[in-house]
Amino acid sequence: MAFIPYLPPAQIPAADRVPDRDNIIQIHGVHSRVLRQHYELYRELMYSRGPLSRSQREMIAVVVSAANDCHY
Repeated sequence: MAFIPYLPPAQIPAADRVPDRDNIIQIHGVHSRVLRQHYELYRELMYSRGPLSRSQREMIAVVVSAANDCHY
């Protein structure tokens, strides 16, 4: 598996920092505007109204992560 070093939050411009307690999207910190955009996309997909419940969305995320051998 490829490895891209993470930037410490202090090296990401304050305007682009996001509350990523689990460091799931921190990899995008190498291009901080993408970090903010990815976080906003995640929030929209997981928390906005839609045909799937929050639980269903989480179940899909777990299955995809398992299929990709992702430890998250």
